[in-house]
Amino acid sequence: MKLPIVDENSIEALNLPGRDLRWVVTKENTGANHCTMCVIEVQPGQTVRPAHSHPNGEEVIYIVQGSGRVMIEGVVEPVKAGCAVLFPQGQIHMLQNSGSEPMKVACFFAPPSDLSTYKFFEEIQFPE
Repeated sequence: MKLPIVDENSIEALNLPGRDLRWVVTKENTGANHCTMCVIEVQPGQTVRPAHSHPNGEEVIYIVQGSGRVMIEGVVEPVKAGCAVLFPQGQIHMLQNSGSEPMKVACFFAPPSDLSTYKFFEEIQFPE
């Protein structure tokens, strides 16, 4: 029996505004039925854009490396390696790398998500 193990480096990165994204756990590559997971890398000074929400589910991020700030519904708080953040269903959020090294973040979604399930808010900017 082959175990559902995926090396993130075996996944081609999508170059998206403010980050590189790899869908590491999907139904297609692991058989996962109830969740998905991606890894993003955000370079210093970059903000994950555009602001977005997940109308049909929740997202939990875990900061693996680096530091920055998160915004949820206009409230901004600092984050660093070792922090986990819940983005509640339907709440608009953003992530910014305000540190000096690349930020690596693991993002977990339930129910399963992909970019087609995001709701984007182009007009919302990360507060200064």
